[in-house]
Amino acid sequence: MKTPLITVVGSFAVGMTIRADKMPVWGETLPGTDFDMGPGGKGSNQAVGVARMGASTSFIGMIGKDALSEIATKMYTHEKVNTDYLFFTDKLPTGVGIIILNQHGENFIVIDLSANNLLDEKYILKAEERIKESQLVVSVLETPLPTVMKAMEIGKKNGTITLLNPAPAKLIPTENFKNIDYLTPNESELRILLGLKPDDPTPTVELAKRMQSNGLGTVVVTQGAKGALIVTADEVIEVPSAKVEVVDTTGAGDSFNAGFAVSIAEGKDIVTATQYACCCGALCCTKLGVVPGIPYREQVDELFKKTF
Repeated sequence: MKTPLITVVGSFAVGMTIRADKMPVWGETLPGTDFDMGPGGKGSNQAVGVARMGASTSFIGMIGKDALSEIATKMYTHEKVNTDYLFFTDKLPTGVGIIILNQHGENFIVIDLSANNLLDEKYILKAEERIKESQLVVSVLETPLPTVMKAMEIGKKNGTITLLNPAPAKLIPTENFKNIDYLTPNESELRILLGLKPDDPTPTVELAKRMQSNGLGTVVVTQGAKGALIVTADEVIEVPSAKVEVVDTTGAGDSFNAGFAVSIAEGKDIVTATQYACCCGALCCTKLGVVPGIPYREQVDELFKKTF
């Protein structure tokens, strides 16, 4: 099987994680433990995940000209992620994210995207040839929406499979749906994409079908411990998650998308790709920290065999 080339358009941020016995309330100071600082950002995490799955990986992103940027460049060298289209700016610092975990592995995150906000469409056009030669291009919504949509447009126009992980979710004009082959929201993100409240009671399948009526391809809704829901033009399929001992859920969605991207790029059918992605997401939950938790191919293969 030929090694697929996958291009990730997205964000890099340095994550700073600390564990507390409970989540603080306003004005409260809590003692914490297990402080960790390391590379993050949804796009960057997915690029690392794709590389660890064995794909040839390129990352298109923007970081500052500061000390934190070295965390990115050192990691990409170690992980064998191509950085020909990693851009630097002195106008804004490298992005950062603050993560607090409770004793159950649940989290909340505050992020300042900083330099990521300067990744505009002209940088995507500089990388157009790389997107054209890729089997799949994947993006997230931690960079400006026009930038993301330009990447999807270029990919669709040139026969490259397009995958959008719409996180953090925002309203997307429906005319852009036609350029998205695969959409991977969670349940609240799906609703926000359509301008609804995150807890809107409309059935998930109905909302996915509404998006598909505007030209969007397959919708794969992640559902945490329940697994994922596949909505194609012809059928609805539930895929259970793999069972693991949860330590930290922070990077599960990014690992899911990395596994899904590689599986689809390799030509796997939608059910197998989603099963594989569920194994990736589950394995990521077994370790503290995002990048340390992103699994390698052999680990996912083993869990996949045990689970499916």
